[in-house]
Amino acid sequence: MSPLITPLRLAGWSLLVSILAGVAAALGVFARGDGAFQTVTSVHGEAYQMATTGVYANNALQLVAEGVGWDIFALLVAVPALVITVPFVARGSFRGTLVATGLLGYFLYMHLEYAVTWALGSILLLFIATCAACLVGLVGAAVILARGGLGGRFDERFPRRGWAGLSLGMSLLLSVMWIGRILEALTATVPVLHGETTMTVQVLDLGLVVPISAVIAIAVLRRHPAGLAAAAAFAATFVTMTAAIAAMMVSSWVVTGVSALAPIVLFGAASIAGGWTGLRMYRSVAGSAADSAALLASEARRVGAAIS
Repeated sequence: MSPLITPLRLAGWSLLVSILAGVAAALGVFARGDGAFQTVTSVHGEAYQMATTGVYANNALQLVAEGVGWDIFALLVAVPALVITVPFVARGSFRGTLVATGLLGYFLYMHLEYAVTWALGSILLLFIATCAACLVGLVGAAVILARGGLGGRFDERFPRRGWAGLSLGMSLLLSVMWIGRILEALTATVPVLHGETTMTVQVLDLGLVVPISAVIAIAVLRRHPAGLAAAAAFAATFVTMTAAIAAMMVSSWVVTGVSALAPIVLFGAASIAGGWTGLRMYRSVAGSAADSAALLASEARRVGAAIS
């Protein structure tokens, strides 16, 4: 009996995710409406401008302005990047599967944030479907990576301290930023929430991104094989996410006219540093041909054992 989860099936699933994410991003860019807004007051007494047309109607001007950057980045960079990994994943490339895993993680976070942040709208079900597809893909990728064996995949060139420093440093920065932002909102008479009823992004970052980053960083420092693989995959998530945030801030600056130079520089630099560190991670992996051969040999052993 052949295994249920194979590199070829994972490649097809990754292609499905890229299609779903591409459609969502295209709708966000091209079906955003005519730009009409009206001034409304939130349940917290905050007056803000709200979009009245398009797929993101009933959301604040600030949120829609930032979303333009996210969607354009997804459409032009993140989705094509996932599509590029498809043939490598299908061939059983260890490196290709790691990159695809990281991109699936990025799209999971992105569409989870979209699903729980944007006002109820016509593409909510698409966000949910993309989240579910990403989660299934991540489980499949984890099975394939574990099946191929992680021990000995990375050599001593793996930048353990460099990655741990970068990851923990960004986690600390996010924690300081968001805890301060939360305390400010909790103590304000009228909190600045841009029409939202709670602080979804801060919750997701502090409740998911920061703990995951810390666990992976500790596993890397301890040279745990699974931790090294998780870090290599998460590097793709890190680079994509920080670059997307920089694009988001550029879009917000253009639309609202409020300078966002500091976060653009910060997250742009983080993306570059993450890319350089990630490149060093992938250089510490055995050659791609050997990776494919090892993975195929593992698949052959499993098939042989099932037949016998």
